[in-house]
Amino acid sequence: MEFNLEAARITSLPEDAFYIADFITEDEEELLLHKITTAPLPRWTQLSHRRLQTWPSALTKSNTLIASPLPSWLVSPIIAPRFDSLGIFTDAPHGSPNHVLINEYRPGQGIMPHEDGATYYPLVATVSLGASIVLDLYSKDQSSSEANGDGAAGVRQPQYRIMQERRSLLVTRRKIYTDFLHGIADVNSDEGLSPDMISNWDLLREKDRYQCGRYDRGTRISLTYRDVLKVSKLGNTMKFLGAQ
Repeated sequence: MEFNLEAARITSLPEDAFYIADFITEDEEELLLHKITTAPLPRWTQLSHRRLQTWPSALTKSNTLIASPLPSWLVSPIIAPRFDSLGIFTDAPHGSPNHVLINEYRPGQGIMPHEDGATYYPLVATVSLGASIVLDLYSKDQSSSEANGDGAAGVRQPQYRIMQERRSLLVTRRKIYTDFLHGIADVNSDEGLSPDMISNWDLLREKDRYQCGRYDRGTRISLTYRDVLKVSKLGNTMKFLGAQ
């Protein structure tokens, strides 16, 4: 599979966002889902509205990653050769993602608008499995004004919306990373879908599926690849802890 990152640019958004609808094959999706769903139960962290896996490990309290390789099934074929061929993480400090969050969203589950912050290099690459979902983007200025009561009846409305189809890749960086919050509504169906409302409509694989303006959610699993800036070798970490 060959991809052109510039051809995947979501042109209606500020810099920078890219969307590739068919980033992995159905067989690759099936294998990834098998690896994720058969992981030992302790690998899952149960949160109030979803559950997640963290690879290779959770960050320390100082937002440091203990150096450890990602498992091979999270590397091939996603990082190597596809991320590498696209040059997505070429400018990142470690030249490649070193951390993956795997989130499971069942119908009715979502995540509040948030930012990933300075712990990571300002780039996120997300692969979606199992089902589609809409990602909502809110400018930080917009969120502040609504929090101060300037929004319509205090209801926060997304400034942009991105449909993430199963087997797709979404890359966000620069202003989209630094100047916007992102979230997923905790609803059973995504509504108001149209070319005017979905920023990446022209790049979707299944436009006909969403022409009715509504999509009933299934269980969606996301693989979010990032580069954690602070990395420590295990020996250095143990030495540091022993000095406390």
